Amino acid sequence: MDTRDDTGDGHQERTRLGAIQQSADAWTTSLLQGLPMRPSWHCLELGAGAGSVAYWLADRCPDGQVTAVDIDTRHLDPGRAPHLVVEEADITHPGYRPGTFDLVHARYVLCHLPERDEVLARAAEWLAPGGWLVVEEPYQLPAETSPFPLVQRLMAAYERRYGAHGTDLTWARSLPALLARSGLEDVRFSGRLSCMGGFGNDRWRPLIDHAGPALVADGLLDEADLTGFHALLADPAFVDIPQVTISVWGRRA
Repeated sequence: MDTRDDTGDGHQERTRLGAIQQSADAWTTSLLQGLPMRPSWHCLELGAGAGSVAYWLADRCPDGQVTAVDIDTRHLDPGRAPHLVVEEADITHPGYRPGTFDLVHARYVLCHLPERDEVLARAAEWLAPGGWLVVEEPYQLPAETSPFPLVQRLMAAYERRYGAHGTDLTWARSLPALLARSGLEDVRFSGRLSCMGGFGNDRWRPLIDHAGPALVADGLLDEADLTGFHALLADPAFVDIPQVTISVWGRRA
C-alpha cells in the first residue's frame, strides 16, 4: 500500500517510506541485480521516495548517472553521491528525451496516477537501445476475502478513498501487456506476497497510521477500527495476505 497524498506530517511520512524500503528493497535489488547492469549506466528512479533504490543504483553505476525524481524531495539527499541528481517534479510532466536512460525503475507509484498508462508509455520511450524498464506495483486481493472482518473493512475503505483520487490497485495485472505494447522485448514478471501481521508488523503499522486519519475523516472507518487494528498486530495468531507485489521488466530492442 502506498499513497502520494498530503496526509501526515514529515516524520510520519518518513516512517512510512522507511517501512516500504525495509520490506521491499531486498526484493527490488534482487531483480535489478539480474539485469546486465554496467558501471556507466544512466538510471532514472521515478517516485524516488526516501531514496534507497536510487542510492543503491548510484553505488553500482559510479561511472554513469542516477536521476531520482519525486514530487516531494525533502527525504532525498542530493549529496549522497557526485553522480546522483535529485529533481523535484511531477512525474506526469517530465520532459526527458527519448533514448536517455539505460534503466528506468518505478515502485508503488504509477498505480496512484490517473495518467498511469501514458506515463508508462513515455518511460519506455526514454530508454536507450538495450535499456530496461522495471515497474513494481501492488495488486490488492479482494477485501472481502480476508478472514478478518476488520481487515475487510480497512482494505475496502482504503481502496474506496484512493480509488476516488484515481488509484487503481488492480492495475498491476495489466503491466506485462502494457510493456509489450510499448515495444519492449524479453518481458518478464514475478510476484512477492505482502504479509500483514506475523513478520509484517513493521511494514503495515506505519502505512495504516498514515492513511487512517483520512479514512476516519471520510467516514469510511472509525477510531475503534484503528485501535482494533493495532490490537490485531499484537496478536501472534494474526496473519493475513492483503496484497501481492507484481514486478514486471522488459528491454528496449
